[in-house]
Amino acid sequence: MTRLATQATPTTAPAGSIDARGPRFGAVITTVVLALVLLTIPSTLSLVLLALQAVAFGLGAVVGLHAQPYGILFRNVVRPRLAPPTQFEAPEPPRFSQVVGLLFALVGLIGLLTGLTALAYVAVGFALAAAFLNAAFDFCLGCEMYLIGKRLVAGRAAA
Repeated sequence: MTRLATQATPTTAPAGSIDARGPRFGAVITTVVLALVLLTIPSTLSLVLLALQAVAFGLGAVVGLHAQPYGILFRNVVRPRLAPPTQFEAPEPPRFSQVVGLLFALVGLIGLLTGLTALAYVAVGFALAAAFLNAAFDFCLGCEMYLIGKRLVAGRAAA
């Protein structure tokens, strides 16, 4: 995975790293929101929920993970009630995941706004599958895509 340190103590967190539990918490909320979107297509509720999810993805992608609403909720409400973190990760892979999620949410919104509900179902379904993988199995598909991309770029630079 994208973990920087698997058995670190809270005082040895690598600089710039994030608590690995935060993105997974966000994935749980995202999974619930996207499942509700799928269950309510086509309706105003599905449009509103998907628009709100797109905003959440957009903040995480454009501004940074510190601005992602689910991350804010995790840092301020959930994390203080948990044991100190022992796993940390670089913020770049989860931020890339937010970009991918944003793209799928925007395609889903286009589908809903144009009456192409099949497009909305497919786009939201893909985003839901990725969020569920992270929430249930701690497997961040977008993070893995980011790491594969980094390896490809590094391989081409070395050639």
